[in-house]
Amino acid sequence: MKKYIKIIVEGRVQGVGFRYFTCDYALKYNITGFVRNTCSGSVEIVCNGVENDIDAFINKIKRGPSFSFVSDIKINERSDKEDFDGFEIRY
Repeated sequence: MKKYIKIIVEGRVQGVGFRYFTCDYALKYNITGFVRNTCSGSVEIVCNGVENDIDAFINKIKRGPSFSFVSDIKINERSDKEDFDGFEIRY
């Protein structure tokens, strides 16, 4: 079953390669969507994927790259069901 989610990651997640880390694992787990920094200092991930792949992806995101520190993660189901062609870093 396909999941459509939005993730907000808080902590030391900007300036530490978090978006690139996210993109690498999204490609590894066949996740489509995008990642971007927010004005509040968090990282937003909007994505789709098969439930098992999404769960594995979220487990990686919770840890983040070595120089990051994830203090909180919020995961919400998306109602829009928008599909994406790939995964990208947005600026």
